[in-house]
Amino acid sequence: VYTYREVEMEILRWAEARRIIPNATPLSQLLKAVSEMGELADAEGKQDLPAIKDAVGDVLVCLINYCALRDLDMVECLVGAYEQIKDRRGTLMPDGTFVKEAA
Repeated sequence: VYTYREVEMEILRWAEARRIIPNATPLSQLLKAVSEMGELADAEGKQDLPAIKDAVGDVLVCLINYCALRDLDMVECLVGAYEQIKDRRGTLMPDGTFVKEAA
């Protein structure tokens, strides 16, 4: 069992050994992540759990590489996003609309 940081480092070592880092660009990794999101959407549509898990992992690998190329800490980015949303109040309706709570 890996911690997040351990598996992130293994992915970065893997990417460096294959020259993804430093030869890829942030844009190329971002476009690859978008492609993998398409595969995730396709797998979700088919309710193919093994393919869903594979695609989620592939998206994360691309984002880890993207962050490395941008010299960003992925956990720091995630914490920043959480800090922005943590106090939002409301409910997601069955139709997918988010209704904010009145202040």
